[in-house]
Amino acid sequence: PPASQNNEQGSTLRDLLTTTAGKLRLGSTDAGIAFAPVYSTGAASGKSGRTMPNILDDIIASVVENKIPPNRAPKINVKSEIKDEPKDDKKGIQDDCSKRYSDIQYSWICDKHVLWLRDHKNSNNWKLFKECWKQGRPVLVSGMHKKMNFSLWKAESISLDFGNQQADILNCKDSIISNTNVKEFWDGFEDVSKRQKVKNGETALLKLKDWPSGEDFKAMMPARYEDLLKSLPLPEYCSPEGKLNLASHLPGFFVRPDLGPRLCSAYGVAATKDHDIGTTNLHIEVSDVVNILVYVGIAKGNGVLSKSGVLKKLEEEDLDDLLRKRLKDSSELPGALWHIYAGKDADKIREFLQKIAKEQGLEVLPEHDPIRDQSWYVNKKLRQRLFEEYGVKTCTVIQFLGDAIILPAGALHQV
Repeated sequence: PPASQNNEQGSTLRDLLTTTAGKLRLGSTDAGIAFAPVYSTGAASGKSGRTMPNILDDIIASVVENKIPPNRAPKINVKSEIKDEPKDDKKGIQDDCSKRYSDIQYSWICDKHVLWLRDHKNSNNWKLFKECWKQGRPVLVSGMHKKMNFSLWKAESISLDFGNQQADILNCKDSIISNTNVKEFWDGFEDVSKRQKVKNGETALLKLKDWPSGEDFKAMMPARYEDLLKSLPLPEYCSPEGKLNLASHLPGFFVRPDLGPRLCSAYGVAATKDHDIGTTNLHIEVSDVVNILVYVGIAKGNGVLSKSGVLKKLEEEDLDDLLRKRLKDSSELPGALWHIYAGKDADKIREFLQKIAKEQGLEVLPEHDPIRDQSWYVNKKLRQRLFEEYGVKTCTVIQFLGDAIILPAGALHQV
């Protein structure tokens, strides 16, 4: 066909779809089905002009006839591809990886459910990450803070630069949101005496939620934005320009997920009397997420647990042996406690939380979804019941300074 027609058709199925998607019309076929108009030329249509196919077979036939030369046999062997698909066999995956990726420093944690990449500088990390990502498993990459300009992320530095900004601050104890000057939040970040008090005299557990985020982050904090981007783990996947970052390469007519970045800052639960609450309630991620712990503040003041007290609290958790070993390493600074669940367990967790709500005399409305509403922090007692009654095991991860936790879409977590 003439070059102009060939360009419009596109040279691959992806090009064919992207170049015609803008022309999508509903009811344009005899069957009344929405198709992107795809045109055949030459022998395929039997005419010099264009005709519109009215069934999917015609679309496929048009692509096959025009785009695959008759002397080129298809290279895809469906049976062998299916045969080679990774199985959910933890031991098999680990044995295979230990042979193929002997040049990468890594470990398996959380009952072999989470991959821990221990050397962030290794340029081959993404190859092992890919194997783990196929299984829909979380990944931990440590040491990212070593690539960053640490002075940019200190609490006093952010307060000094942006203290006069207004933002929504959430009190994690009663879920009340107030709009206030962010300097108040940062003043109390490491000094408990300067924190707000709630009605009963207790110290408020505050969270500066998603401030700033997205384009605001880039415009307000350009130096920090650049520092973050150059320090992302597994840049092949996580960088906006990464060759395997699907969201960055979607055609413009797709609605993209909110890719951030966002700054999430919160006071530590260790400084409160009630350790059965979280700063991020249980919720589900709709897109892949990477969360880097860029700063850990050490709170001072009356009633605050000492570092040894915090470590003792963390040791009471159901931790992997390697995480316990990290806790005893004086060069490591723990900052966040995560509980992670696989997406396949969402329905069981939802049913369990609705059951608990009824036990507590709470009204459970038909449209109420405890996960979507982010209304629960599942404490230790409830996590035990969840395992005993529904067989859902909690994956507990401690995030240390510089750790990047990468979660696949559909994963549930609380912090």
